[in-house]
Amino acid sequence: MDEVDVVIIGAGAVGLACAATLATRGYEVLVIERNTRVGQETSSRNSGVIHAGLYYPPGSLKAQLCVEGRDLLYARAARTGVPHRKLGKLIVATDAAEHVKLEQLAAVAKQNGAGDVRILDGKEAHAIEPRLNVVIALLSPETGIVDAHGLMDSYRIEAKEHGAELLLFAEVVAIERPNAGYDLVLEVGPNRERETVRARRVINAAGLIAPRIAELAGLDIDALGYRQHLCKGDYFSVRSAATRGLSHLIYPLPVHAGLGVHLTLDLQGQVRAGPDTTYVDEPAYDVDPNKRAAFGAAIRHYFPQIRDEDLEPDYAGLRPKLQGPGQPLRDFVIAESTAQGLPGFVQLLGIESPGLTASEAIARRVASLLPR
Repeated sequence: MDEVDVVIIGAGAVGLACAATLATRGYEVLVIERNTRVGQETSSRNSGVIHAGLYYPPGSLKAQLCVEGRDLLYARAARTGVPHRKLGKLIVATDAAEHVKLEQLAAVAKQNGAGDVRILDGKEAHAIEPRLNVVIALLSPETGIVDAHGLMDSYRIEAKEHGAELLLFAEVVAIERPNAGYDLVLEVGPNRERETVRARRVINAAGLIAPRIAELAGLDIDALGYRQHLCKGDYFSVRSAATRGLSHLIYPLPVHAGLGVHLTLDLQGQVRAGPDTTYVDEPAYDVDPNKRAAFGAAIRHYFPQIRDEDLEPDYAGLRPKLQGPGQPLRDFVIAESTAQGLPGFVQLLGIESPGLTASEAIARRVASLLPR
């Protein structure tokens, strides 16, 4: 039986960031991932946006770690060559009622430290994005885009350089407690061969299945508020002629379960629309082409030139939300479980947006929770 200082369950952006952070601090680290490659779930099925910290309640973990993580991410990308662009975004109000909400959002953004955000009147907004339907807009210069796989590779490489190991196609099926530490029972490879790894400390960065890992460790996830709800978001690609010249990310005002159907660019210049928000019982990654009309209508609210036929189904992602439909918004859970009888076992739940942006900041918070 192998024994290591820290086992990290999950090799998405946050798990790999934890591996890099802990390995550089001298921990012996093993990362366990149930898929055959890293970052195959939430981390790679999103818009790749570097968030500035606009939306989140002041003082929340999402607000604090987004701003800290944003700066760390830009510094890492510049240092390691991860492809990225700080292109900025506009959040658009299209009538007087939205004007008031936008002013409120601007106040929250400034309180959070979201950078040099400022309100633009319609003329100023049209000067930088002429085709918008806009009466007033919030400009966020610190918002950008990043190659999510490039970011994860930078974490993986740094972790490996400091001795961390990665075990792919390995699923945790049981967690047992010897006298000290944790025995993780794994099913490994296509033949599901059983192996056991002993860890002094464990990081549950399992994303969509993080509640399952918490339950395997013996936690009552309902009593602790750790049950996640899968919220599916579909994306449509936009025909290039329809958005030619677009230079900023364009967002409507946020909705309850997300940020609204927005227009984003990737590093190759492809424009995408999405995501929408649909709670689902089981993971699903199909994109319903019949949503084209609803997406078109949502976008035309602020970008009238888009036609339904300009949209093609692209991909979908799942967000692990701690709140269900109609429930109050929830913050990240980043909790060390000594109080529940699991010393050195850190739970990460509800790590949805801005989790990619905040990944290195989350990792530093996790490191601060580990007993030496």
